[in-house]
Amino acid sequence: MELGLAGRRALVTGAGKGIGRGTVQALHAAGARVVAVSRTQADLDSLVRECPGIDPVCVDLSDWEATERALGNVGPVDLLVNNAAVALLQPFLEVTKEAFDRSFEVNLRAVLQVSQIVARGLIARGAPGAIVNISSQASQRAITNHSIYCSTKGALDMLTKVMALELGPHKIRVNAVNPTVVMTPMGRTNWLDPQKAKTMLDRIPLGKFAEVEHVVDAILFLLSDRSGMTTGSIVPVDGGFWAT
Repeated sequence: MELGLAGRRALVTGAGKGIGRGTVQALHAAGARVVAVSRTQADLDSLVRECPGIDPVCVDLSDWEATERALGNVGPVDLLVNNAAVALLQPFLEVTKEAFDRSFEVNLRAVLQVSQIVARGLIARGAPGAIVNISSQASQRAITNHSIYCSTKGALDMLTKVMALELGPHKIRVNAVNPTVVMTPMGRTNWLDPQKAKTMLDRIPLGKFAEVEHVVDAILFLLSDRSGMTTGSIVPVDGGFWAT
């Protein structure tokens, strides 16, 4: 299926590793011009070697002022993937202010800020666009030690819907992709314990965790005009987890 992404300019946050890196690679292969945003310069350096021609931007999205400086003049962007996130897992009674603040700064506030920058540019140009927010199956299910992570992703789902409502008249579509555990470095670290992994796998009808390409395929579809009538949607890539 031809997605028609060639020549379009896409910005991907959290581009250094995992889903973000896979998305940059797929967009680059599809002929898109990509702005890759990461807080880790070494990851960007290796990504530039893999995908010559991409535009790397190194910034910590939890810093509002630094993000504005780094992306305020990023130029025209047609497609946005808000992928940057942190997963700071703590039992509810041990959640710290620092973990709470950083989680909401990166997982929610940065999505708001970067989306405002991109959407304002699209509206000023009178151009259509697409935004995909990377949420999680944890947005709608309680998971032990994930109180803050679940809360940020639940908020992100609702932000996605309100963005779709307000940006739709400007021909900007906004959707979320909600994966199960994905075999990224972060996913492997957080689900390394076999007993913990079994507890989750027992709730997934397909009996396995997702690979990065499963999520990237959904992202590319939602960025493309093939999903031109889809906005405000929360799309699970969860092996059936939400069905149980």
